[in-house]
Amino acid sequence: MIQLIDVSKTFHSRNGTVQAIRNVNLEIEKSDIFGVIGYSGAGKSTLVRCINLLEYPTSGKVLLEGIDLTALNEKKLRRQRQRIGMIFQQFNLFASRTVFGNVAFPLKYKGLKKREMKEKVCSLLELAGISDKARAYPAQLSGGQKQRVAIARALANDPGILLCDEATSALDPQTTQSILKLLKDLNRKLGLTIVLITHEMSVIKEVCNRVAVMDKGRVVEQNDVFSIFSSPQAQITKDFIRTTSNLPRIDELMEEKSSIVQLKDGERLCRLDFYGAHTKEAMISWISREYQVEASIIFANVEVLSDTVLGSLIVILSGSAANQNSAVRFLTDHDIRVEVMKSA
Repeated sequence: MIQLIDVSKTFHSRNGTVQAIRNVNLEIEKSDIFGVIGYSGAGKSTLVRCINLLEYPTSGKVLLEGIDLTALNEKKLRRQRQRIGMIFQQFNLFASRTVFGNVAFPLKYKGLKKREMKEKVCSLLELAGISDKARAYPAQLSGGQKQRVAIARALANDPGILLCDEATSALDPQTTQSILKLLKDLNRKLGLTIVLITHEMSVIKEVCNRVAVMDKGRVVEQNDVFSIFSSPQAQITKDFIRTTSNLPRIDELMEEKSSIVQLKDGERLCRLDFYGAHTKEAMISWISREYQVEASIIFANVEVLSDTVLGSLIVILSGSAANQNSAVRFLTDHDIRVEVMKSA
């Protein structure tokens, strides 16, 4: 659906030159929910604006179903842009127009009759779950309601693509969940291809199928979300994943020499990472019975990503060294990753 080939964007000013994105290559499949994550200044917002050419790339190509947008004249580009809706962090609604008027605005020059216009707008408001606020003004709405209006407006031209630039960053956690659920519903009902820009890994985890991680203008890693969480490669990816888990607390406790992580002679503090079918198997009970090894669970984290369970346990193993070694080999042979974090 969307292909970026060696896309770079450089900004020039009297203060110097900033290379916002550098040689980015991405492929986004039709009807996918694709996330782009990075810290502030990583270039992710510039990247998403290059997709609809709100920012023209300094070099490279942007293809929409094989059509190179960078090669089109203004008239043909306008026609292609109608296939792309966009929503923003600050909603960008017209304060002087009602909810109905905001959603109707993109349809102004479509040649629709008054009745057709009303039916279209009402159906969009219903789809976005905001039909009861048709006569309200933006100042009378909550942040989540404003974003629903912005989504309804972005869908007015029946786009195949929806670009979301930090669309949930200004919302509280509960409202964020409702907007993400709406986006998932729209993806399922309309087959929308959604590109979601964020700095929150929890948002990626909640709705995306694939993700690209950006740092200093470059894509440093991209994969399906499960693979990113189960086996991150870049350090920045690992840092993002740490923000969604309580497991990093164990490192702090080890630095503080907390009693929680103090070991007796012969004990080991281990991290066990497991996924898929193994989450249903009683591995801890098995090693206790078969190898006379006790495993005290002191931390746990379980995620459900793309209908697959991914979990981690922090355990203290006790028993003879030989039995512990046998238990670790058993777990490893069953595709459970074992990291010995500390031993006594």
